Amino acid sequence: MKSVTLIRLTAGAAALAIALPTVGQVTKPKYGAFGVDLTSEDRSVRPGDDFWSYANGAWAKRTEIPADKGAVGYGNQLADNAEADIHALLDDMAANPAAYGATGKQIGDFYASWMNEAAIEAKGTAPLQPYLARIAAVNDLTGLQTLFATTGYASPLSIGSIPNLADPTHYTTVVGQGGLGMPRDMYLLEGEKYDTIRAAYKAYIAKMLGLAGIPDAGAKADAIFALETAMAKEQWSPEQSRDLAKLNAPETLAGLKAEAPDFDWALLLKTSGFDNTPTVLMANNTALTAMGRIMTATPLQTWKNYLTFHFIGDRSVLLPKVFDDAQFDFYSRTLGGVKAKPDRWKRGVQLVNAVLGEAVGKIYVQRYFPASSQAKMTELVENLRAAYAEKISASAWMDDPTKKAALAKLAAFEPRIGHPVNYIDYSSLRVDRDDLLGTAMRSADFQHRLALSRYTRPVDRTLWGMTPQTVNAYYSPLANQLTFPAAILQPPYFDPNADAAVNYGAIGAIIGHEMGHGFDDQGSRFGPTGKFENWWSDASKKAYVAHTSALAAQYDQYEPVPGTKINGKLTLGENIGDLSGMETAYTAYQRYQAKHGKAKVIGGLTGDQRFFLAYAQAWQVKVRDDLQRQKLLGDVHSPGQYRVNGVVRNFDPWYRAFNIQPGDKLYLAPADRVHIW
Repeated sequence: MKSVTLIRLTAGAAALAIALPTVGQVTKPKYGAFGVDLTSEDRSVRPGDDFWSYANGAWAKRTEIPADKGAVGYGNQLADNAEADIHALLDDMAANPAAYGATGKQIGDFYASWMNEAAIEAKGTAPLQPYLARIAAVNDLTGLQTLFATTGYASPLSIGSIPNLADPTHYTTVVGQGGLGMPRDMYLLEGEKYDTIRAAYKAYIAKMLGLAGIPDAGAKADAIFALETAMAKEQWSPEQSRDLAKLNAPETLAGLKAEAPDFDWALLLKTSGFDNTPTVLMANNTALTAMGRIMTATPLQTWKNYLTFHFIGDRSVLLPKVFDDAQFDFYSRTLGGVKAKPDRWKRGVQLVNAVLGEAVGKIYVQRYFPASSQAKMTELVENLRAAYAEKISASAWMDDPTKKAALAKLAAFEPRIGHPVNYIDYSSLRVDRDDLLGTAMRSADFQHRLALSRYTRPVDRTLWGMTPQTVNAYYSPLANQLTFPAAILQPPYFDPNADAAVNYGAIGAIIGHEMGHGFDDQGSRFGPTGKFENWWSDASKKAYVAHTSALAAQYDQYEPVPGTKINGKLTLGENIGDLSGMETAYTAYQRYQAKHGKAKVIGGLTGDQRFFLAYAQAWQVKVRDDLQRQKLLGDVHSPGQYRVNGVVRNFDPWYRAFNIQPGDKLYLAPADRVHIW
């Protein structure tokens, strides 16, 4: 789950029980007799050779990735379910906007404007012209940098705000690298596959410019590609960009000028609105220095062509079909291996979620998220918190002062479950049924102004970084918060009617994963309040680094796609979350059994076996090779198969549960197994 709240822990905390259904309630789980789909198993595979395939192999053999998707699995299925639920709402809102009040009318009008393909075709490129004219009017670096800092236009640098690492109760401005049209490494890696991708990208640039009627599109595409390649060579890798210690480089305005003198920082900050700050966090500082040099060395017309291309490409889905098709052909078909474009209504749901997400989420929660799920999730979170306290207290490699600090951070975790307490008010956003592109641009400006309105005030801890209808979860180190949106709290991840072992193996491990981010290689650098600070003794930190480095080395050896391996350092935080999450969920499950009695054998499976099968099936996913290759270059998550096999092989109870022996492919000698807690 994604990584980017509180009841105090007390002695004897949290009776470890999942609420059981009362008499009269429907008790049948969604999957199978106890919550796991046993028809997904492939018993011809030894669990010690490939546990993911043992749990999911039959499903993988019988399941084809839909032509309009890059992946298929439980996560995609739940996202499809949420889309279908929202689709029914949107159709009714578009047809009867007055019945849903002012916000419902905004949602209905925006969706209707997206679905009105005839109107989009009739307008052609006319909606683009005011924005392209603004680019054409640029005649110097001052005008260029003004657009760099203006919402809606591409830029080699990003400007925004985040909670201050030194004082997370207030915001600070942050600047960093940006401006590429592909993942950075696709510009740089050698080999025929990447040569083909680069040629396709240049062709895509030329096509977008040509469709907009811009002359000499081929030569301009060559220059734009050369510019982006020069930028890519100077930018930090994804691995480097997750090193918070290196990103934490606060500078005064004078410091920014000294580090990257080619940029007009006063102009950039004032134009963006983020100039009311004594210091600016200069992330990717060496890359920004280089971006400034590239800016002044590149002809102004090339930059204008770059801005024109990206403005068109970034809004291609809002334009006539030929633009939309060109964008799909490159990003989805060439980079992701997707064969067919999703139905328009599906993409419309995604677009409305992006523009009016919390307004849609409020209605989604009212209709599809029962209060009972929130109560049961709260109980599970506290069960996992108690298990983490037990694991930390018993840690053999962490000294007492560091344990005390870790327990203080654990006690300060703040869980948010289901939906925000307060939803975004979109009433000031003008939505026009006859102006799809204009509404999208006004939405971007609305979000920017919303960020500026918060910027000078104390950080609002009730804000969410995901909508309730998102099938995901996240931990925020700067707030020390765990967030579990409503849409993920469904079977197979969370089923109140499933066997306890299944819920602990699935949603329990997900909860544990998000908690684990508070102690991963980056989250462990933040204290209980979210402040970037060191609470580790030197000895404990050294022992921790030894454990995590060994885990990174394991993942470096895995090769999901021929010729492309997992980057153990890039994925380390998520791999730590996976391993520590499963370890802790298992401890919580054992505590549950201590209270309620040893789990019975069901369907020939012990409680521990059901726990591990549920964990493995939670990562039931198939991904196209092209998309997987792309994700391996920049995604901090390991592929699903390795989020199972790479984890269980380090965990002693799994060996006992399935009688894993030397000679099995996943077998690791006890001395080679990595234990976080």
